[in-house]
Amino acid sequence: MAGLAASTALARADVAVTILEARNRIGGRVFTLRDPSSGHPIELGAEFIHGLPNEILQPLKKAKIPVTEVRGDSWCKDGDLRPCSFFGQVEQILDKMDDRAPDESFADFLRKQPPSIDDAAKQHALRFVTGFNTADPHVVGVHWLVRSQRAEQQIEGDRAFRAIGGYAELLAILQREMRSTSSRLLTSTVVSEISWSRGRVQITAQKDGKRLGYEAHRVLVTLPLAVLKASIGSEGAIQFTPGLPKSKLDALDRLEMGRVVRLVLRFRGRFWDEIQPTEGEAKTLANLGFLFSEDSWFPTWWTSMPEKFPVITGWAPFDCADRLSGQNHSQVVNRGLETLSRIFGLDTATLQRNLEDGYCHDWQGDPFSRGAYSYGKVGADGAHEALGSPLENTVFFAGEATDVTGNNGTVHGAMASGFRAASEILQELG
Repeated sequence: MAGLAASTALARADVAVTILEARNRIGGRVFTLRDPSSGHPIELGAEFIHGLPNEILQPLKKAKIPVTEVRGDSWCKDGDLRPCSFFGQVEQILDKMDDRAPDESFADFLRKQPPSIDDAAKQHALRFVTGFNTADPHVVGVHWLVRSQRAEQQIEGDRAFRAIGGYAELLAILQREMRSTSSRLLTSTVVSEISWSRGRVQITAQKDGKRLGYEAHRVLVTLPLAVLKASIGSEGAIQFTPGLPKSKLDALDRLEMGRVVRLVLRFRGRFWDEIQPTEGEAKTLANLGFLFSEDSWFPTWWTSMPEKFPVITGWAPFDCADRLSGQNHSQVVNRGLETLSRIFGLDTATLQRNLEDGYCHDWQGDPFSRGAYSYGKVGADGAHEALGSPLENTVFFAGEATDVTGNNGTVHGAMASGFRAASEILQELG
């Protein structure tokens, strides 16, 4: 998304742009499929529009793409299945974080909380950070978390939206704009080396088993963080010649990539509509929006609310992703069905019979992403700026990990970084 945003901005300024994309599709960690029966978008990557970011909402509004706010009830499974009541407690804990104090991991911060905060509230806060940020609580820094919270508050980030048609609609808008210019998009083109000196870049790539070479005066690198950190020789990794300077390597070391496996299950009907969690009460799960549990495979689920499609999404972050990573499609689907069976008290075989299809993606097993999205480690102050700064006005960098506004890990953060890099290139061009 960073590369697409940058290319449209550059093309509008009549700068010739060639995009080299390793995958056979555009979008990177935006990956939308279509339900063959209803046309409902099946998101295997980014799904939600977090808050009211102009980078996303303005092009959707201009294209008259409807946007709906995410609605629905939140339920928790902690023994019994009941409406969630932990959000206020978690917010109170997170509000205690302070980026003016020395940085520390979230786990260390949590251990220092007074006895008046009960262990259950601390566990909910821990699961929130590992789930929402896909982050290791022993690694993620409090300073980074505070800045992320601050950025969310500026755009009403506690609200979430979806575009009708999914993120594919935004991709289509960007692609149409790109096609109206002289930009070139080459997919299935895997870059292996960037050799550069001031004002000159030579790029080596592979496509369909053939070695290709490209030359340019400048290059914009929009690789995900974990791909930038990948060992040379591994699939998707890129050799920089000369190598990245110490400032870049230090920035890479102070940032980390979250991990997630994502599962979408499509059933014949919304079976949860008929479930009554509390015996004797009329309320069912018909308005289920989000479902949180302590399950070790898929602790978080959500539905398509307010749209009522028979689709439910499972989210396996952090150590849950580690357990699932490398398993085949049927194994991941079966783990998901077993989790729903435990949460809802339903027979797994019954769920299996009602299942029409399952879709999953192992993002850390994907060589061109190697993870979900980035977060800052303890001591990450200044790392995003250092990672995003250009090298001799020749090698430029963008991507959500280079965003300096606190919107790392979001589509709008990625796009903002692309616009920022395009502005830097245009400034250099004069």
